[in-house]
Amino acid sequence: MKVTIVGAGAVGASCAEYIAIKNFASEVVLVDIKEDYAEGKAMDLMQTSSLLGFDTRITGSTNDYSKTANSDIAVITSGIPRKPGMTREELIGINADIVKSVSASLIEHSPNVTLIVVSNPMDTMTYLVHKTTDLPKNKIIGMGGALDSARFKYRLSEALDAPQSDIDGMVIGGHSDTGMVPLTRLATRNSVPVSKFISKERIDEVSEATKVGGATLTKMLGTSAWYAPGAAVSSLVQAIACDQKKMFPCSALLEGEYGLSDLCIGVPVILGKNGIEKIVELELDDAEKSKLKESAEGVSKVNDLLDLKK
Repeated sequence: MKVTIVGAGAVGASCAEYIAIKNFASEVVLVDIKEDYAEGKAMDLMQTSSLLGFDTRITGSTNDYSKTANSDIAVITSGIPRKPGMTREELIGINADIVKSVSASLIEHSPNVTLIVVSNPMDTMTYLVHKTTDLPKNKIIGMGGALDSARFKYRLSEALDAPQSDIDGMVIGGHSDTGMVPLTRLATRNSVPVSKFISKERIDEVSEATKVGGATLTKMLGTSAWYAPGAAVSSLVQAIACDQKKMFPCSALLEGEYGLSDLCIGVPVILGKNGIEKIVELELDDAEKSKLKESAEGVSKVNDLLDLKK
């Protein structure tokens, strides 16, 4: 199993580290445009192998996509990160050109690759890959919902004063500060609705904290987070590589599901060896449907900023 990660910055290196530690991939290739940067990150990570007990081989490449040939899965993290006060949408002009070029280079050397898009604005970058490549739709996946749901469960565990292993919760909708739809009605602690433990006001606070989870960290760190995004990516990659049939909310191209078409947005999917093997349609209540529709309208507005003729 060969996995390529494009972008050897904090997020990309974190992805490589968590994938290697889980020891399911035979090879991880890091690619970056900065001279010797990916090679250095790969060397540093490989020097942890004997200490952490993994056998995955990690190599680096300075913009040489021939080194990525025959990758089973590739992760696109490249692009400029958010700065404090910057929205994901503001990144679109720069990152669209990067993602389009990177996806074309990956597919040239690995025509059967499954792509996981992390670059922001993530839903729009995922849509761009659908529109500018010939990959089947099940092989193009946006990461955001898996990360947003992890942040939701973290906030719920805080509110409940409970371990995160007790918590189940999901965020659908766009991967943006205004587009996320935390499904508070369906969130549980060991199958018991969280509303049995905390007030509606506290649940609403959790929901709002989840929505601005990325922005909160960007303000604190001065750049985008990397540990949780890397862990989220590694979970998606493992689910595909090991054919786990796990359910994650991911940005997927919708063609009528949830009453939406011609956009990518976060919905629950089953991930296995074929990538997205099924889109799961939840029975949403009217309020949740309204929020998802509003989120979709926001994603579509950002998509309209893409120049697909370039």
